Amino acid sequence: MTSAPQLRVLAVDDEPPALDELAYLLRADPRVAVVHTANDPTEALRVLRDTDIDVVFLDIRMPGLDGMELARLLGRFARPPAVVFVTAYDDRAAEAFDLGVADYVRKPVQRDRIAESLRRVLAARLVPRQADASRRDDEPAIPVELAGTTRLLPRSAVHWVEAQGDYARLHTADGSHLVRVSLATLAERWADAGFVRIHRSFLVRLNLISELRLTGGGYVVSIDSRELPVSRRHTRELKDRLVRAAKQDWR
Repeated sequence: MTSAPQLRVLAVDDEPPALDELAYLLRADPRVAVVHTANDPTEALRVLRDTDIDVVFLDIRMPGLDGMELARLLGRFARPPAVVFVTAYDDRAAEAFDLGVADYVRKPVQRDRIAESLRRVLAARLVPRQADASRRDDEPAIPVELAGTTRLLPRSAVHWVEAQGDYARLHTADGSHLVRVSLATLAERWADAGFVRIHRSFLVRLNLISELRLTGGGYVVSIDSRELPVSRRHTRELKDRLVRAAKQDWR
């Protein structure tokens, strides 16, 4: 049996051709019950005021209130809709996923990519919500490109980060991913998650450091069988962090 359409969708884009194409692809998917459209965030808010919407497919760069600002407003709703960004740019991807969006789709949009976004939205709706005090927020993730598809990489999968100009290379147990976000930005956002700056070019997860060793050229840390340099300005802080972590483990 084919399941009945489930999703009420709002598509928002200030460029009519792009909006028409997006609406066409959404309406062609059997999981979509209805598609509303809006040419700007102000019109989108009017639709959201008058209509129950499950998911908003949203451009980012629009005149006036942009898509990122609208997504923040939606997050304050009593029952916020899921948000999927649809954009020609990748420079806001990290910021977007900090907001907890369901997906980040690059233009030009393709039918299979829209289908994947809808799958993610429906899958998220099936996850049971915990009402007790032990509930925690979803783990932050960062979008990475893999074979032409944007995937969500959990922060916990990242072992260390290497600066490469305005980009950062995320190293995991399975390989690495280049993302368009600076090392300084990640260091600030991930500090509370146990990531520590050891050098102007390196950010590492503290609990994965297996050794801090003095060599002829200065201190290095061992992580994933790799040796990474520790700069002088970060050595004292790193030692203090390692000592504090060790004391906590032995309590």
